[in-house]
Amino acid sequence: MARSILAFLTVMTLSFITVFHAALAETLPREEADNYGLVQTEGIVIPDLSSEKFDPVSPHMTGSVEFARNLRVGWNLGNTFDAYKENPKDVVKDFETWWSNAKTTRELIHAVRHAGFNVIRIPVSWHDHLVDEKHTIDAAWMARVKEVVDWAMEEGFYIILNIHHDNNLDYLYPDTAHYDQSEKYITVIWTQIAETFRDYNDHLIFESMNEPRLVGSPNEWNSDPGIPEVLDAMQCINKLNQKFIDTVRASDGLNTSRYLMIPGYAGSWYSLLHDEFELPMDPNLILMGHAYEPYDFALNRNSPDSSFDLDKDVEKKEYIANMMHMLYERHIQHGVPVILDEFGAVYKKGSDLQARVNYAAYYAAAASAAGIPIVIWDNSNFNKNYEMFTLIDRNKVEWVYPDIVLALVKNYQ
Repeated sequence: MARSILAFLTVMTLSFITVFHAALAETLPREEADNYGLVQTEGIVIPDLSSEKFDPVSPHMTGSVEFARNLRVGWNLGNTFDAYKENPKDVVKDFETWWSNAKTTRELIHAVRHAGFNVIRIPVSWHDHLVDEKHTIDAAWMARVKEVVDWAMEEGFYIILNIHHDNNLDYLYPDTAHYDQSEKYITVIWTQIAETFRDYNDHLIFESMNEPRLVGSPNEWNSDPGIPEVLDAMQCINKLNQKFIDTVRASDGLNTSRYLMIPGYAGSWYSLLHDEFELPMDPNLILMGHAYEPYDFALNRNSPDSSFDLDKDVEKKEYIANMMHMLYERHIQHGVPVILDEFGAVYKKGSDLQARVNYAAYYAAAASAAGIPIVIWDNSNFNKNYEMFTLIDRNKVEWVYPDIVLALVKNYQ
């Protein structure tokens, strides 16, 4: 009996030590000297574009524009909390790892901050985590999201938290036929999120919706207001954005003055330029758009275009510079800030690394000249047959493409 008890206690002690050490691995960062593989690759040139001639900008300095200038270069925790069931029959044991195959750790958050990023976007899909017909969010899911937000707060990040892949006919669909249902969903979900994070300071930013659009429609990605169904969707999105703002502002705590982000149709940067996009009356507002531009180089995997030569690809550079300038002229110079919280250049072939480094450098320089924060997309995908935007190996906590990271942080002036 004594031996049995001793053996039991030994096993329990070893188990405790194992769990304790595992907990330490998730909560304690490495020494500051560890750069997580953030070393420039031999043969890769990271361009210095500080002398590049961009139009100088002097916006109307409202409080929101001044605040947005603190948001510089950010990183997306993509394909993680935004994973969802694409087929209702799917059996998912852990949504967080289903798409990314990586559990988010305290060390990962530290490594991203240590690399020079000061914004982290945490996309979250909520509809697979509702426990009743009232759309009550599962407490364990909310607690896990909160845990990662807390880690990011401790690192000094500005954090963007949103509703991500909930855009479907059952929950959030921006057309007149589904408007009442969508408004209810926006109201109930944001009421719960706002309550959970009511006392967090202004480093936490709420984003109403990710790429709201007519999913499955021939015009899913077409933001032309001349098309009746798109115009109807735009008008619904305007109302949903206002409902989001009203819901957050009606809650207590610091939500009454928290900075809030809203998109146009499909989250397109171009949709922010349309007259049909309405600005809600709110002083602490930031407009958000996505800009994988120029499309054939940055996002279209079926295009052979994998070149971004800083001397030869003048049209691509002009496209990016003009995009930033149009957003500046339309909104920023009038006191309304804009953030591009998804962008990047997809992997096409191994030899395109220098092109992607050049792209990152130019994109950062052009954005900083216009006073537009940027948040690069990282989907933790290592399958080169699909969209691969991976920058860091989350399991090893090592930068896979450090040159792209260095190009971004060094060229955002």
